[in-house]
Amino acid sequence: MYAIVEIAGQQFKVVKDQKLFVHRLADKKGSKIFFDKVFLLDDGQKVSIGAPAITGASVEAKVVSHLKGDKVIVFKKKRRKGYRVKNGHRQALTELVIEKIQVSGTKSKKTVESAKPKKETKALAIDKKVGSKKPASKKEATKTDKKDLTSLTLTQLKSEAKRRGIKGISTMKKADLIKALNK
Repeated sequence: MYAIVEIAGQQFKVVKDQKLFVHRLADKKGSKIFFDKVFLLDDGQKVSIGAPAITGASVEAKVVSHLKGDKVIVFKKKRRKGYRVKNGHRQALTELVIEKIQVSGTKSKKTVESAKPKKETKALAIDKKVGSKKPASKKEATKTDKKDLTSLTLTQLKSEAKRRGIKGISTMKKADLIKALNK
């Protein structure tokens, strides 16, 4: 049985008891991590493909250690100019051991937040705040909306304006969109 799973923004083909080196994760040594972005599962008889991910499927891994990768030497040179620069780089890595591949079942409470980009999680939380708040007075409404709207990105503001039915959003700048949404 194997699975294709997204870990730290990259896709890996994983098998049970496999050692895996991924970009550095924030989790502590010895902790268990659950990855729920499983794109493909193969149990030997049936292949399941998600659209984009398989719901209910997850991969459980244990953090073995944090280490640095092999040294990569970056050498730049321009011929006949006397320009030579030598730099080195060692990638920060986390060693994982895949413990379990769950085909379906209950989702675990602890999912990996470090593997997901921070912008997406922040954006989802902000969108929920904007849609669910209904303050009692207008003064409170404008203060809280302005605070929430200024932290959104331009694409999020445009989608919110489109949802509210505001026209001419394609040419508006961020400040103009905030003004239009606050009306």
